[in-house]
Amino acid sequence: MSRPRRRGRDIHGVLLLDKPQGASSNDVLQKVKRIYNANRAGHTGALDPLATGMLPICLGEATKFSRYLLDSDKRYRVIAKLGQRTDTSDADGQIVQERPVNFSAQQLAEALDSFRGDTLQVPSMFSALKYQGRKLYEYAREGIDVPREARPITVYELLFIRHDGDELELEIHCSKGTYIRSIIDDLGEKLGCGAHVIYLRRLAVSKYPAERMVTLEQLNALVAQAQQQEIDPATLLDPLLMPMDSPAVDFPAVNIPPATAAYFKNGQPVRASGAPADGLVRVTEGDQHDFIGMGEIDDQGRVAPRRLVVEYPA
Repeated sequence: MSRPRRRGRDIHGVLLLDKPQGASSNDVLQKVKRIYNANRAGHTGALDPLATGMLPICLGEATKFSRYLLDSDKRYRVIAKLGQRTDTSDADGQIVQERPVNFSAQQLAEALDSFRGDTLQVPSMFSALKYQGRKLYEYAREGIDVPREARPITVYELLFIRHDGDELELEIHCSKGTYIRSIIDDLGEKLGCGAHVIYLRRLAVSKYPAERMVTLEQLNALVAQAQQQEIDPATLLDPLLMPMDSPAVDFPAVNIPPATAAYFKNGQPVRASGAPADGLVRVTEGDQHDFIGMGEIDDQGRVAPRRLVVEYPA
C-alpha cells in the first residue's frame, strides 16, 4: 500500500512570531502554517489573546522538539491596573472587586521582593492546566472552581519600571510554568487594592534573539513581494527560520560518524566519544554536524535514541 500523500511542504525550523494582541495562539499558528504551506506546525507555550510578543512556532520536524521549549525560562513586560480585581486576573475578565489604591513606596518594594526567587504559585482557574482530563479554563467558564496545587516557580529577576497613579509596570524574568496574571493578582492582594493585567508582552523565550521576531504583516508582505518578483515565496520566507534543533539548544551536543549514525537512526543505542555521564543530548552526524535527533545516556553509557528526525525524500 502506498503512503498517503503529504499535504504541504516538508519545511523544518522555528519561526519567532511577534504575536499580535487580540488573536489566539492557535489562530496565528494556522496563519503561519498557511503562509509557509507547511505540512505540520505547532506552537510552544501559548500566549493569551491579550498578550503580544515572542511565540515560537515550530514547523515540520521541529514540532517533535518543541517540548524542550516548554521547560525554558521567559521574560515579560507587564502593566497592571491597580484598584480592580477581575475574575480572569486580566482585562478580558469581569471586575469582581474595586478598592482604593493606598500603599507606600516601602510597602510596594516589600511586596515586589516577596515574589523574587523560589516561590510557590497557585495557577489561575483561567489556565490550560488540566484537572481530571479537562482544562481549568473550561471549568472556570462554567463557574466551577476545582482544587489546584501550588507549584514551584522561580522569578530570576523582577524589575520595577514605573508606578503612575493606578498603573504599575514591571519586567519579569521567570521559570517555566509561571503565570504572570497570577503574580499580578497576588501582588494586588498583598497591596490591599487588587490588580489585573492590562498589558502583557513576552520579550524573550530561552536564548532566542528578540531581533529575529517577525510579524504576520511582514510575512504577508514577503509573500506579496515574491509574487511581484515571480519567485517562490519560500526563497524569502525560509531564511527567517531558526534551526529545527534550536528548541533543544540548552542540551549538550554529541557528534557521531555516519556509520554509527546509521545504527542510531535505526533505533539502536550507540557509543559516542565525549558523551556526558547521563541525561539528554542533541545528536549530530558527520563533519557537517547535521542534527539527527535527541538521545539519552543509558545505564551502559550509550546514547539511546529518544526522538529522531525523519528524513523525507526530496
